[in-house]
Amino acid sequence: MARLPDPHEVLFLAHRAPWPPDRGDRIRSWHLLRALAAQARVHCGCLVEGAVEPGQAEAIAAITASHCLARRPSSLGWAGISALVTGRPVSVSAFASAHLARWVRQTLLERPIGTIFVFSGQMAQYVPDTFAGRVVMDFVDVDSAKFDAYAAQTRFWPLRAIHAREARVLSVFEQRMAHRADLSLLVTGEERDLFVARMTNPAGAMVEALHNGIDADYFAPQAVVPEPALARGGPAIVFTGQMDYAPNVAAVQLFAQSVMPVIRDRHPDAAFVIVGRAPTAEVRALDGVAGTRVTGAVLDVRPWLAAADCVVVPLQIARGVQNKVLEAMAMARPIVLTRAAATGICGADGVHFAVADGVAALASRVLALLDDRATARAMGAAARALVCEQAGWDQVLAPLPAMMGWADAA
Repeated sequence: MARLPDPHEVLFLAHRAPWPPDRGDRIRSWHLLRALAAQARVHCGCLVEGAVEPGQAEAIAAITASHCLARRPSSLGWAGISALVTGRPVSVSAFASAHLARWVRQTLLERPIGTIFVFSGQMAQYVPDTFAGRVVMDFVDVDSAKFDAYAAQTRFWPLRAIHAREARVLSVFEQRMAHRADLSLLVTGEERDLFVARMTNPAGAMVEALHNGIDADYFAPQAVVPEPALARGGPAIVFTGQMDYAPNVAAVQLFAQSVMPVIRDRHPDAAFVIVGRAPTAEVRALDGVAGTRVTGAVLDVRPWLAAADCVVVPLQIARGVQNKVLEAMAMARPIVLTRAAATGICGADGVHFAVADGVAALASRVLALLDDRATARAMGAAARALVCEQAGWDQVLAPLPAMMGWADAA
């Protein structure tokens, strides 16, 4: 006799292994996985790029009933060809794994899965049309809008056409998945509203916001010793992030090449420190430009943040809540960020951070904080107090049980 689906038996699918939580998507997926596993039996299926990292399988196994770490296909070219043949988005084909698909089918056969939680739109392809349980889709950001922005900013025609095609096809896919799901989640109210506004027919789609949080005990200025390498010399301006991510690359190029020369006119010994793994050739080429230093991967970003006189987030394209902003706020650092990077962050310009768009404005707001250390300290203190009060993971994930339908099932 077939077993009845159990609402507390959950299949969790993620496009990247949630552990270690060392980048934006992993941070969110790890905290979601932990919160779900605290109240349900969770089976976690995810993709890894290359070899499984040391401790990765063990960390996931420790909180789940079962798991599968499948290798993500490495050929982006083949994914592009497959996408053109099938009419799918490239960013969906790029995460297609026969190994993971088999594991999903077997898990659904063997376990009374009542809910599938899908982290990131690319993973919706693994939800069978025949699955009759609850489906919760965490799109996180509106990815199709990101590709629209890429197309608008790309001058090279073939690449612009590729981005435009991806935006169009991905938008159709997102809408279809939103109607397939019982509930779709976006990381901010602004992303939710944008997602709904881009839908041809939003009627019947349940779309809500579920914000990112921060571990303010871990990201605390008193928890680490400031990086000694930044204790010597002039003011240190820090950017943190995954440095093969196109918006991060564009942001540091703008700051190093255009903003730093203005800052160094007043502070000749000022340094711009780019902290983050996998710097591209374009990022590495910035090392030494107008006081810029590229560290590459570091074991812990907190000492670098703790030593920063100012943190900058000059993103021109940004979707959702930037974890790098929450981390800097929790570390009580004064932050200068663009309007795009401030989206979804609770706080006020001039109190908890400084908003600036364009080279002149970015330079002006950074210089103001470097020249007025008392104001900078007050801004950092206010930022930390705000995230401690409003942005803890327990607080932001409090609505999750109801979203999973557990309140009604209890």
